[in-house]
Amino acid sequence: MIKKLTAIALAAAAMNANAGNVLVVLSDEATLDLKAGKTFQTGFYLNELMQPVKMLMDAGHTITFATPQGKAPTLDKGSVNPMFFGGDQAALDAHLKLLEQLRLTDKDSSPVVSLARVEQQGYGKYDAVYVPGGHAPMQDLLASPALGKVLAAFHKDGKPTALVCHGPIALLSAMPDAKGFSMKLAQGATPTQPKWIYAGYKVTVFSNAEEEASKAQLGGGEMKFYPETALVKAGLKFSKAANWEGHMVTDRELITGQNPASAPLVGKELLVRLQK
Repeated sequence: MIKKLTAIALAAAAMNANAGNVLVVLSDEATLDLKAGKTFQTGFYLNELMQPVKMLMDAGHTITFATPQGKAPTLDKGSVNPMFFGGDQAALDAHLKLLEQLRLTDKDSSPVVSLARVEQQGYGKYDAVYVPGGHAPMQDLLASPALGKVLAAFHKDGKPTALVCHGPIALLSAMPDAKGFSMKLAQGATPTQPKWIYAGYKVTVFSNAEEEASKAQLGGGEMKFYPETALVKAGLKFSKAANWEGHMVTDRELITGQNPASAPLVGKELLVRLQK
């Protein structure tokens, strides 16, 4: 019995010794501006946030949640569906329960901090960064100067930088003029390809084909531009799988997932990177 307890204690100590601190960045926004002045109620997708987060927490890693302004993020209610958990209602319930325990969406007691606070603490304390999807990143993260600083710091140090579904649109924030680039896209113009830290990287993101297949959820509205189009015009090399099929792409420090089904793949890859 003593030997068994000692072995358990040593295993726990080893896990804690290798534990990392992962920065999870979400959007402050609950709506996405569409064409013709329309809006779409959105937020983060439950499985895209919580599947990797649960994996990381179960492995002993510390999670710090942040948004550009430090607001409590919004859950996209459309993502509370067993189909995003392989049809497993019990898995959905378990991840939803963990989200409630973390109180992330509680406007009065959310643990979320601002990216300004993250900068004050120092980017060096974090070992990886993760940006989940939902349409919300299309509203603010793509042109957030504060997030651009985070990504530039992680790029410089070669630290794992993971993004899923619509999350990879946040890579644009590291451009010299992210806002101007996004405005030109929204106007239907072809912006000049910028010289930036991710030029030439291979990535994936929620594809144009998937956007077309799911556009009915916008209630007749139309997005100003699709993330695949944006990343290709920014000079990234795009890779995709069939609609709704899990697909992950890695290139140097970047880990990107195509759609909700890709979140577990990205979570597993983050665990591998954090063990190195």
